[in-house]
Amino acid sequence: MATPGGQRVRQRLVLVVFPVQSHITSMLQLATILHSKGFSITIVHPLLNSPNSSNHPEFTFVPISDNMAETKLVSPSYFISVLNKNCVRPFEECMDQMLQTEEQHDRITCIIYDALTYFAQDVADSFKLAGINVRTSNAASMLAYAVVRRPDDQGYIFFPDCMPEETSVIQSLNLKDIIQSMPQKERDVMVEQRAALIALTDSVKKASAIIVNTMDFLEQEIVMKTQEHFSTTIFTIGPFHKLAPTISSTSILEEDATCISWLNKQVPKSVIYVSFGSVAKMNENELLETAWGLANSEQPFLWVVRPGLVRDVDWLDLLPKGFAERIGERGCIVKWAPQKEVLAHVAVGGFWSHCGWNSTLESICEGIPMLCRPFFGDQLLNVRYVCDVWKVGLELESELDRVKIVRAVRRLMVDTEGEDIRQRAMEFKKKVDHCLRESGSSLNGLNELAEKILSV
Repeated sequence: MATPGGQRVRQRLVLVVFPVQSHITSMLQLATILHSKGFSITIVHPLLNSPNSSNHPEFTFVPISDNMAETKLVSPSYFISVLNKNCVRPFEECMDQMLQTEEQHDRITCIIYDALTYFAQDVADSFKLAGINVRTSNAASMLAYAVVRRPDDQGYIFFPDCMPEETSVIQSLNLKDIIQSMPQKERDVMVEQRAALIALTDSVKKASAIIVNTMDFLEQEIVMKTQEHFSTTIFTIGPFHKLAPTISSTSILEEDATCISWLNKQVPKSVIYVSFGSVAKMNENELLETAWGLANSEQPFLWVVRPGLVRDVDWLDLLPKGFAERIGERGCIVKWAPQKEVLAHVAVGGFWSHCGWNSTLESICEGIPMLCRPFFGDQLLNVRYVCDVWKVGLELESELDRVKIVRAVRRLMVDTEGEDIRQRAMEFKKKVDHCLRESGSSLNGLNELAEKILSV
């Protein structure tokens, strides 16, 4: 397609980022994938946790005001609600300016937004642009969020009558009880913020399409039911990190690559990698129990102790006396790790995770079995997938205890049960590789998505 002057018209896509590490990573990976298909990319991001634009010179980065610096983080749902209220007007002004100054051969045709920045769908509608919703979590979370409709007398939330008929997978995920499985404090906040969560679900219904960072073999049954419920075309084009061409670092935390040298000295499949993501918090006692559980397991471990993992405490101040002497060279502790490289390392035989979706996919892609201890949100669904549906991991009880940690680590890393789980995980890795082949479902989905965008 060309302009009257003979210049080739290039479609520009505006991607709106949610300012949390895992979401930033997913959207930059998606941006890289779409750029490889010939689209121009503009990244619109709140000022909070701004991505490093110098790592991605092929994209245009546009910050918008979010007024989040003075906002106290009461809960994830409260943070989402406030961010969406604060960003509506700045994003409208941003889009108005970009549309007024766009070049004829580089036209904005679509807004692709993280599902948690649902304000972007209303803005897309106001400018008569297509809005595409991106799920950086599992497809099942779309059904889970649909539970947020009305509170009953006890302040809980009923599953809507319009939910799809239950299937075996839906029963295994136990979606109807997902709210009740959350901590009481989080349930209370969700009830208070239900208007925002309803808006999140409604944005899915308004979207021109939905992109999900998943694979058909993982969630095909759920995707079919979700598409019936929302009547919107769903494109499964995961895993983003495997589909994306070579990409510069997307981390807003500095990765410590020295852990790779330590891994190089370890026996194959002997190391349990421990990381709870970029947001989860622990209390002091949980950190101590984790430390002694790892020490007493007698297994080599690589442990990410992120600054801020324990609120208002410096990095390693809380590690118990005698811990370093107890573990010797058997343990390696870093502030942040190059996770994809770690999980692909031959020495790693297990992953103790918070079960964030990115971490879950990265583990599955490398055939690494998981020890699961979710904290909040879609992590509660992911652990059910990993342990009850796919059976590629074990769930650790939510109340951390060093004796239980030792038992769980050894079940996964040493016992026959763990070996069976590892074999299933390796079968999943083969299925991932099949999805990524030329005729695989993920590449087919990507090509169909590109055609959809070109047609809007």
